[in-house]
Amino acid sequence: MKVNFAVTTACVLGLLYFGKEVLQPVVTALVLSLALAPLIRAMATLGLSRVNAMFGALALVIVVFAGTFAVLGANVLALTSDLPQYSAEIRSKTKSLESLVQHPLARLAPQLLEETPAANRLEAGPRPVPVEIHEHASTSDSVAKAIGVVSGPLGEAFLVLVLLIFILLDRENLRDRVLRLVGQSEVSRTIKGLEDAAEGVSRFFFTQLVLNVTFGVVITFALWLIGIPHAALWGALCAALRFVPYIGALIAGASIALFAAAVEPGWTLAIYAVVLFLSLELVVAHVIEPRVYGQSVGMSPLAVIVSAMFWGAIWGPLGLLLSTPLTLCIVVAGRYIKGLEPISILFAEAPNSNHAQRFQSRALSGEADAIIEDARAFLRKSTLARYCDKVLIPGMALASSDLLSGQEVRLRATVAMVADTLAAGQSQGRSRRHRVSMLNENIGAHLRHKRQQKLGRWQGSLDVPARSVILCTAMPEVREEFLSELLVLVFREAGLDARSFILSEQQEEDEHPGADKLIFCVFVVYPLKSDLAAWCHALEEMRLALPDIPVVTIVPLGGGGSETEAVAKRVDLVLQSYEEALAFVTPGKTKE
Repeated sequence: MKVNFAVTTACVLGLLYFGKEVLQPVVTALVLSLALAPLIRAMATLGLSRVNAMFGALALVIVVFAGTFAVLGANVLALTSDLPQYSAEIRSKTKSLESLVQHPLARLAPQLLEETPAANRLEAGPRPVPVEIHEHASTSDSVAKAIGVVSGPLGEAFLVLVLLIFILLDRENLRDRVLRLVGQSEVSRTIKGLEDAAEGVSRFFFTQLVLNVTFGVVITFALWLIGIPHAALWGALCAALRFVPYIGALIAGASIALFAAAVEPGWTLAIYAVVLFLSLELVVAHVIEPRVYGQSVGMSPLAVIVSAMFWGAIWGPLGLLLSTPLTLCIVVAGRYIKGLEPISILFAEAPNSNHAQRFQSRALSGEADAIIEDARAFLRKSTLARYCDKVLIPGMALASSDLLSGQEVRLRATVAMVADTLAAGQSQGRSRRHRVSMLNENIGAHLRHKRQQKLGRWQGSLDVPARSVILCTAMPEVREEFLSELLVLVFREAGLDARSFILSEQQEEDEHPGADKLIFCVFVVYPLKSDLAAWCHALEEMRLALPDIPVVTIVPLGGGGSETEAVAKRVDLVLQSYEEALAFVTPGKTKE
């Protein structure tokens, strides 16, 4: 198996490298067709047919590029007239830098040569002067070279344009051929993969184009303000080079710094230009791009660098430009093609693991900070009930089933820290993480005691409206108490008055006159570890104390087992998740 994989990989790499003359224009046209798809769809909404929308989009792009190159060409011609002055300034600054950084010992060499004895100089004798023969190139050769230099890029661009037109015209036919090639059984997966790849590349190119053009306009205006000539040319250079991952920004910054140093004597303008460029680049790269791109790239930063190195080594400068969209297509394909799944796992922005699996790995590693950051990101878009159903509870179940020696204490401390942070976040405008002792085995008891310390024995005032309190109860088991306290946190996040107590045979000390009039319903944690007979007996005792209060339980993830039927007979309602529990109590609270 490993031999077959190595042979296949070698064949693919050899095909990419030795077949680049054929593959480069074809792949470039395919990527451009995906990039043009949003513009074509936008023109189609204006009432144009698909063919007219396609040619209209191509014409618009060509006109924009031609106009841009015409403006830049005029700036380049204006720049060439000032090159002698700039070159002289650069040479002057270079000499001054050499004199500053030159090592003192290096200056001794000329002095030592001057002090060489005359006899030695005479013995050396005059050195022969080498004679070089230069052939004058004819005018026809110069013209041929010029035509070759121009026709190469222009010819390749024209070939890409022709391929792009045929791909856009034959788009539906090409998709049908691909579907026929993969077979009827994989049609749905292939269609989904093609749609995801097209959407991902289109979104990436659009966001990158908008961001880079905006960056170019801003840097143009900034350079013009500090007095650098030909600011539009350097702004366009920055916008173009930022399409090359990481390396392009460095080249653009170095070019601006070099030109600023050549504009006038002294280093003030060059320092201003460097500081200005670095400030804008840092803001864009670390503040704006993460927010604007979002999931448009779908690749980790390391994957972007590695893909740029790989495609640059295989295909040169063109590979650098196409590295991100090409790798993005492979990453998307890895979600649906088994053979490419390792690439998707290694290079995707988030590996093919759900939130619960990430919680499991980080909880077993004791990475409470990472879990808390993920929880905050999740809760910004969703509710605590959904977080418990989709992340926390299934993640704890996965982690508990895979514990090794020494990991149980770490898991308990990590979960305690996360739960404590979630509880603190409900009572404060800005949640703070509190350290929880690793010796505290019962996390549920810890959360309940903290609530009692803050709100009193009854965890809140008893002067509340009738049927406004939700009780969450559990048997005195570690996991069941924790699930009960999580349910309290879920209800309190929704603005409900939820409280908890331990379900046991001795309830007299917790009774309060008129308590049954304050309670809306009681949630009893499903007997996960408790003895079923003891659970049923305690539930009957609670029923006697609260005869008119509905009792609800939540079946744990994956079903409750053989005792589910016995449990269902003793409660009024069986729910499947915390979200269902929240939906059950919210209408009741609204009616009150």
